Amino acid sequence: MNRLISATLVSISLLTPAATMAAMPKSADTAAAPISVDKASFVKVVTSANAFEIESSKLAEKKAKDADVKEFAKHMVADHTKAAEGLKKAAKLGDEPPMLAPKHAAMLETLKGASEQDFQALYIEMQTVAHMEAVTLFATYAKGGDDAAVKAFAAETLPKLEMHKMHVMKLVAAH
Repeated sequence: MNRLISATLVSISLLTPAATMAAMPKSADTAAAPISVDKASFVKVVTSANAFEIESSKLAEKKAKDADVKEFAKHMVADHTKAAEGLKKAAKLGDEPPMLAPKHAAMLETLKGASEQDFQALYIEMQTVAHMEAVTLFATYAKGGDDAAVKAFAAETLPKLEMHKMHVMKLVAAH
């Protein structure tokens, strides 16, 4: 008798859409951010990352071999300069020059010292990693940031960063 009741309950639960749906995990789009990033940390990382993007891309405009990489670099300078201005407004920052984090400073020095033969591949690799990190950071802050204006900036900038990430992945495939 207990087996019959157990089998019946299992059958009913499998056939009931509500029970099945309740067990499904939430979509990543509606789930809470897995970590939270405070405004000060976000601003510090983004300020450094933008400065790295701009300076490394200025180098690439001069040192890259292929036209598509030079064109990408040109867009990085323009888009990240615009993003830096947007962050400055949203976070109410002053006019002090951006400080490169030690990680970004080391990456930039590596690019500066790269041979003509190695520069382009290294630049593409660094841009790939930088944009993967940026997309994750901006998505996290846009979802769970602690400052409304900076959160809006992150949400507004995220699609452009995702586009950059897709573009750099095409460069990876092409080179």
